[in-house]
Amino acid sequence: MKRIRIHFAGVGGQGTLTATTLLSKTALDEGLEVVSGEIHGMAQRGGVVESTLLLGGWQSPVISHGEADIVLGFEALETYRAIPYLARDGYVLSSTDFVPPPGVSAGREVCPPLDEIKKAVNGCAKQAWFIPCQELGVRAGSIQCANTVLLGALSATGLLPFGPDALKKSVRRHLPERLAAMNDAAVDLGAQAVG
Repeated sequence: MKRIRIHFAGVGGQGTLTATTLLSKTALDEGLEVVSGEIHGMAQRGGVVESTLLLGGWQSPVISHGEADIVLGFEALETYRAIPYLARDGYVLSSTDFVPPPGVSAGREVCPPLDEIKKAVNGCAKQAWFIPCQELGVRAGSIQCANTVLLGALSATGLLPFGPDALKKSVRRHLPERLAAMNDAAVDLGAQAVG
């Protein structure tokens, strides 16, 4: 299989690290070689959270600038900030949702509008998808399913060596039973968003 490097970017409290773990377990369940790491700063709610997942025989979880085949942005501004990690001809899947950083909330800074973020991402990605993850998460049963929506979208792009069915199997195997149905629905809604 082709070796793949994925850079995850989000905000504390969104479940970025949980999503990284779920995708890692899905890959392991499919018999793939997996290396994963957390490179976050402040994991508390509102702080920047970054992690990595490398498939196909890598030795280190580190992804340097210009090396990520895929950037998964769980928050629009963090997607924008993660652009330097994207490899030439890389792919981006991003939530359209914003979690304003403290400087923006306090009125000291201004967040770029979504159109500007889309323009910047599309200017350097081979292909990019922007998905209303929180809205679809609520439709699935909980706003906390937004991260599973993004994983469902990724699994339906054909960029991974497995698809939505493998992800749903992993959801049922690795998440608490009470969360399985809504996360199954979130995978389907994410897949439909890129379909």
